[in-house]
Amino acid sequence: MTTSDLDQRAINVVRGLAMDGPHAARSGHQGTAMALAPLAHVLWTRVMKYDASDPHWPDRDRFVLSIGHASILLYSMLHLTGYDLSEKDLADFRQWGSKTPGHPERGHTDGVEVTTGPLGQGLGNAVGLAIAERQLRARFGEDMVHHHTWCLVGDGDLSEGLSHEAASLAGHLGLGGLICVYDDNHISIDGPTGLSLSDNAADRFRSYGWHVEELGEVAEDLDVLEAALRRAAEVEDQPSLLVLRSHIAYPSPTRTDDPAAHGYALKAEEITAAKAVMGLPDEPFFLPEDVVMLYRRAGTRGREERDAWTKRVEAFGGDRVLYDDTLAARGRLGWETTLPSWEPGASVATRVASGAVLQALAEVVPALLAGGADLTSNTGTVLEGHGVQSQADPAGRQLYFGVREHAMAATMNGMALHGGVLPVGGTFLVFSDYNRPSIRLAALSRAKVIYSFTHDSVGVGEDGPTHQPVEQLAALRAIPGLRVIRPADANETAEAWRLAVSHDGPTALILSRQDLPVLPGTLGVQLDHGAHVLRAVDAADIVLVATGSEVHIALAAADLLAADGIEAQVVSLACWDLFAEQPDLVQDAILPPEIPALSVEAGTSFGWERWVDDSVAIDGFGASAPGARVLTEFGFTAEHVAYRSRQLLADLDDFT
Repeated sequence: MTTSDLDQRAINVVRGLAMDGPHAARSGHQGTAMALAPLAHVLWTRVMKYDASDPHWPDRDRFVLSIGHASILLYSMLHLTGYDLSEKDLADFRQWGSKTPGHPERGHTDGVEVTTGPLGQGLGNAVGLAIAERQLRARFGEDMVHHHTWCLVGDGDLSEGLSHEAASLAGHLGLGGLICVYDDNHISIDGPTGLSLSDNAADRFRSYGWHVEELGEVAEDLDVLEAALRRAAEVEDQPSLLVLRSHIAYPSPTRTDDPAAHGYALKAEEITAAKAVMGLPDEPFFLPEDVVMLYRRAGTRGREERDAWTKRVEAFGGDRVLYDDTLAARGRLGWETTLPSWEPGASVATRVASGAVLQALAEVVPALLAGGADLTSNTGTVLEGHGVQSQADPAGRQLYFGVREHAMAATMNGMALHGGVLPVGGTFLVFSDYNRPSIRLAALSRAKVIYSFTHDSVGVGEDGPTHQPVEQLAALRAIPGLRVIRPADANETAEAWRLAVSHDGPTALILSRQDLPVLPGTLGVQLDHGAHVLRAVDAADIVLVATGSEVHIALAAADLLAADGIEAQVVSLACWDLFAEQPDLVQDAILPPEIPALSVEAGTSFGWERWVDDSVAIDGFGASAPGARVLTEFGFTAEHVAYRSRQLLADLDDFT
């Protein structure tokens, strides 16, 4: 196919929209969208497999705009090809209530596959999308799953450390079907990229094991672009990077190659001048019928392939229920009955219990894929008997992420948002800080992922304060939409898994390194309310509220108080998020507002004032010593909790 006058006119219309949307908003990024309009045109009209009338077709190609600030380019293509995105939405770019927010958001705009914006995240997501596609194809066959992942990245993406981790993992896995185009425009916000960047990206990616082509000055040559994209799509044993030298804001006579064009630089006069160069009328959101029809035809190009795929699925000779359950990332009928349980009196670390639950669920939750950041056995994320994800075993459900916490969390988002994979990723709780940007995006996009955060307190011991989490629980609880569960023992851990698998968003399991007693009252427990009473009394003088590894300490403290005639009710508040959702009647039955309450948790007291009157907590950092000694020194003993309970009651008596 050669470039026609209509092709060029269509590209110019996209460039006009790239200027008009940010100009209407007086905010946004114009130059990159203008420069990449030809590439987008080739992808949407010649290369990608999609059907705009069915944006959730499981076997569509996935497109990721990792350079999410260039969102007006994606929105323009979605509107033109017939997705549910109106001309008014384009005109309302970045405005309240529109489908065109400043950066693409999954679930907000049809056709947006992942939530991008923070640089590097889209590349990490794309690696996850490609892992999911290859794994499902290996499990169910090419007739059911066979598509590509396309990703546009820029200098900012490749500068972020996340991109190094994600690219290294993708190369190690040999992820054919992942094609990234690097927009090498030599421009950053501060000025030319030479101010801070002298990497040779092509050589770097070659060293990771990628197929790399340096295309040079071909950003305007549609046929060369198409040929390069098609060559990359044929590479089966390596991810591909196409390095494209573009010129930001081209063909503006005043702003081409100007760093200011990274943002909102083309105002009325500059837009008029650029449109004159392109032969466009000087009117905003110019959408001529011939161009719209060209793109609408392109938007239906994949309908025949979608229909053929639908027929293949209907004729599928394998286990169709298994396929459907896997694609939906849900448990098979009756899966909850396979959850293991433990008898009171046993002593089990919740990370160990979690690993046992994961293994038990592997057969009945077929979408599960698990691994750790070089901490697989430490974090209970071993999945035995289901293969190791690799080029040699693409169906494998054990994924060794290596020391790549950033990439682990970002790729998990991509896997979950692809569909068909329920990823579980493990690291120490203190290193959740490395995961945090991706966790936030998981919550924002409601990605169904499960984090196994272990070594959850100063009980880690000799590794010292660098490895002892103190503020991480509060930080995770602060993320809207993230369900954080800190189970008290092995049985609560099994219940936490039930909640996680049933949930339609991200879940963080907070698990102990040290053994914990299996407590009376947790066998068969349900945590749908987020909390439950473990020790009930008829007329409580105080309520001890604890989570995780401190619950058994609170129970022991209650026994000491009872010897003094003080009745203490004990509550395991495993999940603040679920508890906060409950009506006042439920909350008051578990935490009676008229009874003094003391929290016991080996972390910062921040946030506990919402539920209790005082806290046994750690509002500093930990220390290096054996774990039991550290816990004792910080007051996490039954004796100290009993003392603080008496002190709280005395203080309240003095106050009244």
